[in-house]
Amino acid sequence: MARKTLNDRMLKSLRPAPAGKRYERMDAVVPGLGVRVTESGQRTFILIARYPGSRNPTRREVGKYGELTLDAARTKAREWLDLLRKGIDPRIEEERKRQAQLRAQENSFATVADEFIRRHVSKTRKAAIVEREIRREFVDRWGARPITDITQHDVVAVIDEAVDRGAPYQAHNLLGHVRTLFNWAIGRGVYGLDRSPCDRLKPGAVIGKKALRQRVLDDDELRSLWRAAGKAGYPFGPMYLLLMLTGQRKSEVAEARWHEFDLKKKLWTIPPSRMKADSPHLVPLTDHAITILRSLPTFRKGDHLFSTTFGEKPVSGFSKAKRRLDRKMIRTWRALGRIGEHDRRKAKLDDWVIHDIRRTMRTALSALPVPGGDLVRELVIAHTKPGLHKVYDQHAYLDEKRQALELWAARLRRIVEPPPTNVVPMQRAAP
Repeated sequence: MARKTLNDRMLKSLRPAPAGKRYERMDAVVPGLGVRVTESGQRTFILIARYPGSRNPTRREVGKYGELTLDAARTKAREWLDLLRKGIDPRIEEERKRQAQLRAQENSFATVADEFIRRHVSKTRKAAIVEREIRREFVDRWGARPITDITQHDVVAVIDEAVDRGAPYQAHNLLGHVRTLFNWAIGRGVYGLDRSPCDRLKPGAVIGKKALRQRVLDDDELRSLWRAAGKAGYPFGPMYLLLMLTGQRKSEVAEARWHEFDLKKKLWTIPPSRMKADSPHLVPLTDHAITILRSLPTFRKGDHLFSTTFGEKPVSGFSKAKRRLDRKMIRTWRALGRIGEHDRRKAKLDDWVIHDIRRTMRTALSALPVPGGDLVRELVIAHTKPGLHKVYDQHAYLDEKRQALELWAARLRRIVEPPPTNVVPMQRAAP
């Protein structure tokens, strides 16, 4: 059969074959490569060669013209001929590559991360936060890459970015998330991973020592925060007020659901699934807390107290909300400074985080006559003795905790609504 140097003009001008027949035009550039034309006008690249298992030359389809360019067809034909010289069947080699690509997709970081989130993270107390941070900081960067290709340098680059933007605490959290993910993947034994890129990363060396926060809000800051929260509106305003009144963790308050509350008994039972200690936690509710709860809207889609999705999901977007709250808070704080001893019109409010509210409340409890002392003060914020209160003592000290929270509520009320300066507190007469 005569050969001609195929080109696109020639290929496009080929007429359909007569009815019930087909014809071929062979290429003069690559031996065995040709194009077959059917009665419908379909043009298909073919390669005539001796394939393993056959003594005679046979035709195999290389690809359809239009889906495959002429240059691509020639490249593929040359690769096939090279494989045949090595005794390798191109069809088998293509299937091997296809399977390898499928395995690479199954072992991509994004796929492994999805499995990690579904099988492990979803069962933890801070599932929503951890999932969001893993997807934003790691999946968005490494998603399509095989998990086996992620290096120590890749991990350090992410951690360094967090440190450089002034978020060392988040950097520690991110390193913990990705370390756990890789260790989980190794333990599964199905992703071709036998070592973690986090193995030799020491948080102290990569990030710096994780200093314990000691920030406690003073009375002016508490008063400013209370007033700012009162002006913030739903959902974040009342959420901050409950944080201040109860001293519970951000996630415990933000993810609270109506079925956890018994307003008649003035009791909030946080289930084990949402507690750090993996045991239920009873929070007595003060009158002011009940008033705040009764002011909240209820929804038909779900029973989350604080939600922007009609109760279906708990509220999110804490960073933006806190920035808005900070702007309101600092105006009050500066105004209080002008009234008091110091002029704070140009002063800067020291940075604070939501967890500082909890620390402030616990610190204040130490100065109050709480029945049961430090044991009850710790139980109020769900710091329990391992084993004892988790299993045997779940309802113990409920009255003492209620008294502690009422003492704190009274103390907080005096801070946020101080009596006029010309009012002198009455002293109880000596018996």
